[in-house]
Amino acid sequence: MIALLSFTTLAVATIFALAAGTAFQWLLLQVSVRLMQPATARRRVVRTELAHGTAQLARAFVAHR
Repeated sequence: MIALLSFTTLAVATIFALAAGTAFQWLLLQVSVRLMQPATARRRVVRTELAHGTAQLARAFVAHR
């Protein structure tokens, strides 16, 4: 009888720990998403000088061949 009570206590404690761990993990995920949101909300102007320079270099290289 005592062994069954110990096993039941262990099972209930394990299920409670699983639920608490899952809730904590979900909370951390929500916090990290909310912290990342402002970084993705701002749009920066992408500088295209490198792309234009690469295209000009490719055209110059093809012209000499």
